[in-house]
Amino acid sequence: MDGFFSNLESWVKRQSMVKEMFEKAEQNYKELDRLALITLSRLAFQHMGKTIEAFDQWLKDPMITSHMPREMLVELWSKLRVILYELIELDIEHTSKFSEHLRKLAEENALNPLFAFEKEEKETRRGVSPTI
Repeated sequence: MDGFFSNLESWVKRQSMVKEMFEKAEQNYKELDRLALITLSRLAFQHMGKTIEAFDQWLKDPMITSHMPREMLVELWSKLRVILYELIELDIEHTSKFSEHLRKLAEENALNPLFAFEKEEKETRRGVSPTI
């Protein structure tokens, strides 16, 4: 059992360290350039994905499922549902705004022609009508 407790403590310590790393990296995020913001966002998504995967595995573990009190599960869902709906709203909002931005660029003929040409070429070869 000592190994189990040691693993839990190590996980919590690593997550705390990652949180501190992100807090330092994003301190002046409003002044970061595009590449730094993309990198920061991608690293955040990667870490969230790994954490979600680990959480899912955690809830599949018989040791956990056998001993997790219902109250902790209610608390977990209470917090998880907020994250879930916020993520869905973020996705809807971000995708909608970017779609509008691309439409505006297309109307102004301001899309990078390398990307527009590549997309049209692929779609023509497959017999698919061009879309943005």
